[in-house]
Amino acid sequence: MNIAIDIDDTISETFETIMPYAIKFTIEDLKRVPKLEMTGTYRTHFYVVDICKWKKLEAMKFWLKYYVQILKNVNCKKFAPEVIKKLKENGNKIFLVTARKGFNKDQTKQITKKWLEENNIEYDELVLEAEDKLKILQEKDIDIFIDDSYDNCSNVAENSDIKVYMMDSKVNEKFEHEKIQRVYSWPEIGKLVN
Repeated sequence: MNIAIDIDDTISETFETIMPYAIKFTIEDLKRVPKLEMTGTYRTHFYVVDICKWKKLEAMKFWLKYYVQILKNVNCKKFAPEVIKKLKENGNKIFLVTARKGFNKDQTKQITKKWLEENNIEYDELVLEAEDKLKILQEKDIDIFIDDSYDNCSNVAENSDIKVYMMDSKVNEKFEHEKIQRVYSWPEIGKLVN
């Protein structure tokens, strides 16, 4: 089978890494007390902007200042490397499909590849700047898609026959969809896929 997997908040613990930087930025750079709006109903990976109630220019300043540090310092989710390795050993092809782009594509690609290597994440192909994940999944003849973004998951579930698993997170916890199976850990994913 061909399996497409998102990176941020699916393989990595991005939320846990971003939020301390976001709070620091709001206090030190924007000179305001953070009033975090945590509802569990954020549809995309741009949740930090909505949670912190930043304006567009404020968000841009945040990403310029911290994006590279976040990419380098994010932790890997428990058991993700082992489960992905087992999926590959069982003959599956692994496609990492991420919206990561950054201000310097080559730098983002280099940092991402180094992080994947350091965390022992095995894969067959890395696709960065995946704005239209459905189109990419169809081009790659994907059978299974694993992501944390409700918008990505629902778009794929509603417009294809691809099996969709949505990694549970604090920002998507209130969304449900009959064609999306919510998953809570990598061992669970390994069991479901095998």
